[in-house]
Amino acid sequence: MKKIVMLMLGVFLYLFISTGYPQDMSPEAGKLYNAGNKLLKEGNYNGAIENYNNALAIEKDYRMFYQRGVAQKKTRNLEDAKISFEECLNLNKDFYGGYNALGGVYFQMGDYTEAINNFEKVLKLTDKAKTQKKVKKNLSLAYAKLGNQALTNGNATKGIDYLSKAVEYNNYDAAYLSLAKIYSEIGEWDKSITASFDALQYRSKISKGGPYFYMGVSYKGKGENDKAKEMFNKAKGDATYKKTAEYELSLLN
Repeated sequence: MKKIVMLMLGVFLYLFISTGYPQDMSPEAGKLYNAGNKLLKEGNYNGAIENYNNALAIEKDYRMFYQRGVAQKKTRNLEDAKISFEECLNLNKDFYGGYNALGGVYFQMGDYTEAINNFEKVLKLTDKAKTQKKVKKNLSLAYAKLGNQALTNGNATKGIDYLSKAVEYNNYDAAYLSLAKIYSEIGEWDKSITASFDALQYRSKISKGGPYFYMGVSYKGKGENDKAKEMFNKAKGDATYKKTAEYELSLLN
């Protein structure tokens, strides 16, 4: 799951790698920039960073800072990558790729609020449908993280607000599942059933056991025991929910 999240967040990386250096760069800086791009593509991240640093010593260009940030992110040096992307945006405040990259760094650092702030700037700066779709997935992931953090801290109201925002941006199965769980815990039976159904409908990585289990809990709460048994019987086919589903069935028999 973590690998998939990182792939989603990396949509703008390598934006300039395959191109020659722009004509508005000086030849000397441009050659170093190209050399850095070549090394970055080959996976020699430290060598790429060295070339970008040498290019930046000649002239300051937002594309150089961006590519250096990409290389630094690849070496897991998130703090330096953050600084590079910030310098990139200081030189070009309309470069939406920089905001997406910076949002990705904040996400990896666990600062989901700042990640959201940067991802939302991307949506304001481009109307490209493909880009917006990918960034909305990033926003959904970040809001889901905030939602689950709030639930862990005992703040159900804030958790529901964040998770609801997550599924507004993208039909994220894990966010629907979290909503199903918290709604079942606070007795919002119909909302839990709806969220469980959505988790199943848009299921990508989660198992079926969770949605079925929370539907069972909710039908039980509504007094519809036959439906509850049906759902618990489906849930017990999932090893994660087997014991709890069987326990719930024992109470209904």
